[in-house]
Amino acid sequence: MTGILNLLLGGQTLLPTPTIDYLIVGGGGAGGSVGASGGGRGGGGAGGFRTASSQSVNSTQTLTITVGTAGAYDSAGNGGSGGNSSITNLGASSPYSTVTSAGGGGGAGYNGGDPAFKDGIAGGSGGGAAQTGTGGAGNTPSTSPSQGNNGGAGGTTAGGGGGGAGAVGVNSSGANGGNGGAGSAASSSLGGGTYAGGGGGAGYNGGTNGTGGSSIGGAGSQGGTQGGAGATNTGSGGGGGGGPTATNGGNGGSGVVIIAYPDSYRPASTTGSPTVVVSGGYRRYTFTGNGSITF
Repeated sequence: MTGILNLLLGGQTLLPTPTIDYLIVGGGGAGGSVGASGGGRGGGGAGGFRTASSQSVNSTQTLTITVGTAGAYDSAGNGGSGGNSSITNLGASSPYSTVTSAGGGGGAGYNGGDPAFKDGIAGGSGGGAAQTGTGGAGNTPSTSPSQGNNGGAGGTTAGGGGGGAGAVGVNSSGANGGNGGAGSAASSSLGGGTYAGGGGGAGYNGGTNGTGGSSIGGAGSQGGTQGGAGATNTGSGGGGGGGPTATNGGNGGSGVVIIAYPDSYRPASTTGSPTVVVSGGYRRYTFTGNGSITF
């Protein structure tokens, strides 16, 4: 019977239901902002990075896809954290599960010298700290394997880098901002590519600015020029802003969800208009907005 169905479908297999590979990246956090004056602020943390292969799915179930929004800068203080990304109804039988990648933590703002804003915010990866502060905790909430890394500490006057999926954010040194943590690569079945780089921390008053992790996190900035934005649909953090004049942090990059399975199986039905690519023996669906997929 399977051979007949395979012939009728032009070489595509109807049964059994395939297993899938997936990548879930949360939205990146924004970099911290400077008000009228002040030192360097922290870079935004990357969104959580979670991936798996050979996940069983049930052809009678619809997987619901949520893609995390980018964190936005806040000229009054800390950078905003990114939104969570998730896949629900995973599994071959009930009870089904949900896998969530947390949004990246915002970089510290520390405007007006308020010590409550010195530390980076926790998230999938943690935001970098403002001067003399502590980086935000990554892998929050905790997952195994870890979904991200801590943000970097602030220096004497500059901000730490946001954590990335592949490395911690670099601590600031004196007036020089710390670099954002490196991102991580997706498997070849999921199209390769690098995701979830941390945002760079801002220098202060001529100090060097931190670079964005893996060139997809935003770079830190100072002197009235907004920090760099995290790359869209990579879940990367935005760069921090630095003094001595008012400077906004960069926005984070929005998240992404990718699902792939062997191209010998029939196409899935979807909502939300994902991009569909068939290459390398796989059928790959890339969601940059909310939607669903049924096999």
